[in-house]
Amino acid sequence: MDEHQARQWLETECRVSRETMEMLEQFCAFLYEEMQGQNLIAPASFEHIWTRHIVDSAQLIKLLPADSHQWQNRKWLDMGSGAGFPGLIIAMLTSWRVTLVESRRKRIEYLLRAVEKFGLQQRVTIAGERLENVPTAPFSVISARAFAPLPKLLDISERFSTNKTCWLLPKGQNAARELEESSLYWDLDFEIRPSITDADAGILVGRVHGQNRKMRGKR
Repeated sequence: MDEHQARQWLETECRVSRETMEMLEQFCAFLYEEMQGQNLIAPASFEHIWTRHIVDSAQLIKLLPADSHQWQNRKWLDMGSGAGFPGLIIAMLTSWRVTLVESRRKRIEYLLRAVEKFGLQQRVTIAGERLENVPTAPFSVISARAFAPLPKLLDISERFSTNKTCWLLPKGQNAARELEESSLYWDLDFEIRPSITDADAGILVGRVHGQNRKMRGKR
């Protein structure tokens, strides 16, 4: 997928309107300006921002359960939001209420500026602290992109999940290995879905049903 194909995918598969496409264009320009003051994404990856960051984030929407539009609790938790991928993109493309968890001060300030600039105050909450300090609350969707290995991620974030929570976790080439390791200690109903932006990358999609009782306390 090249940059032109990435834009086409957004228009055809996500039915992104002209106005929202313009917002995404403006966001790319905003991100580039902000990159002059801090390392938000790898500079080389900006040349492929639509593929590697915008669509790579937006594809998670297509992995939601078919009935997700009917869920009453439309709260999405994005852990380690960094430059806003996928959390800000989800908020721009959907009506989900997204909580962005980010502990680094400069990243928090950047996210606050982005939320204000693009009028996302009604849909985005920024939890500017370590995940361990975020108050426990149930979320319908939990995402994390390059945040932590799955075993550690589950240890520190399972408290935000219910039996119905949909987890969407881009894991690159490590998806199968991390899932196998975590399945020893957790009761997981995950499948590995291919990423449309990287043939070698996998996305873990599914639900967490708690710790594996037989292995509890053996780590």
